[in-house]
Amino acid sequence: QLIRELGITGGDDAAVGYYAGIIESLFFVAQALTVLRWSRLSDRIGRKPVLLVGLSGTCISMLCFGLSTNFWSLVVSRIVCGVLNGNIGVMKTMVGELTDSTNMAQGFALIPIIWCIGAFIGPLMGGTLARPQDHWPTLFGHSFWGRYPYFLPCAVSACLLFLAFFVLLFFLEETLSTKRRSKLKSTTSGISIDADIDREALTRKSMADMPLQSLLTPTIVIPIANYAMLAFLDIALLALLPLFFSTPTYLGGLGFSPSSIGSWLALFGVVDGLIQALFLARIVDWIGPKRLFCFSVSCFAPIMAIFPIMSWIVHASGAGDHAITFALLAQLVLIVVWDMAFATIFMFITASAPAKNVLGAINGLGQTTASVARAIGPALATSLFAFSKEHNLLYGNAVFLILVILGGLLRWLGSHLPDEIQNRDE
Repeated sequence: QLIRELGITGGDDAAVGYYAGIIESLFFVAQALTVLRWSRLSDRIGRKPVLLVGLSGTCISMLCFGLSTNFWSLVVSRIVCGVLNGNIGVMKTMVGELTDSTNMAQGFALIPIIWCIGAFIGPLMGGTLARPQDHWPTLFGHSFWGRYPYFLPCAVSACLLFLAFFVLLFFLEETLSTKRRSKLKSTTSGISIDADIDREALTRKSMADMPLQSLLTPTIVIPIANYAMLAFLDIALLALLPLFFSTPTYLGGLGFSPSSIGSWLALFGVVDGLIQALFLARIVDWIGPKRLFCFSVSCFAPIMAIFPIMSWIVHASGAGDHAITFALLAQLVLIVVWDMAFATIFMFITASAPAKNVLGAINGLGQTTASVARAIGPALATSLFAFSKEHNLLYGNAVFLILVILGGLLRWLGSHLPDEIQNRDE
């Protein structure tokens, strides 16, 4: 919607997908170039400082995004966000350091839960607070809000990030063992632990400086390859959902308004988060991480198939409100199962580490490959969507067939994961 209103496409609705994909991809391009450095830096200076820098960078970039009035200002704000944000890899490293084989599933289930909470709040906030001068003209009648109609949701997001910064600063404990024990040293009297700290610090430094080539073993590469393909398909899905919802019905979309798009995406997020919170760890314990991963990724094909079914319903009936609602709810159920793959692949990546003091490097490597995949995913998916619609390839549905084929490749990769996660308890 923002791209249309800024006039970037010159009024060509079919071309919105190209520019939306480029802007979405730029964050992941920038992140792919820097996330490994942030992760390895966290092995040296600690996890907490890197997280603080990431929150600060995201806060600044959100404000810049809301003040953007042309394509290039959108580009710069997304690049700044990607360069300064190495948090995802570091967070997974911290979860790996705080868990063991008995509670790993519960720990990594928290990551998609938090993601789903954001997926609920973000679209709801964006759809509700965008263009406040139209919804609440008395409060937002100033010309500023007409010039920057999308600044309010960005400003609210920045305020939440600002709050998170201080919560992290004062309440989060460092998990890097050398930094944690250094603090213990300063508060403990009469006990000399200098030698132990020095030995661990030297070990940590040597592991942090070890070449990446030594980590590229099949045990590590196979889970990372699965994560990269999973990230690619997931970001393609996330890019296609709002694009398909907003595309006019005469082009094969649903023609939803921004508020309707926000409401549906928020519903997806809250249901997904609740299911992950209540049942994910139990399901992992019940059927095992590999079986769950393979079953979850198998849901991608029917998720894609629902898109052309909805297009056909709208074309055949002209509206099909009840049928569209049923199709969206069916797609929601499949997406919930699909998202369970993330927690399980995080478990495989963490378990592949030969020692905890290389978790930062391995998670950084995994996040780098995932960021590359996510950089390609939105641009490729939205461009294929626009190309399919413009040239009426398979009645505008060629993009979904291509992604189904790639989903089959992910299912094949999943079959090469180890049958059981190795015990990493010390």
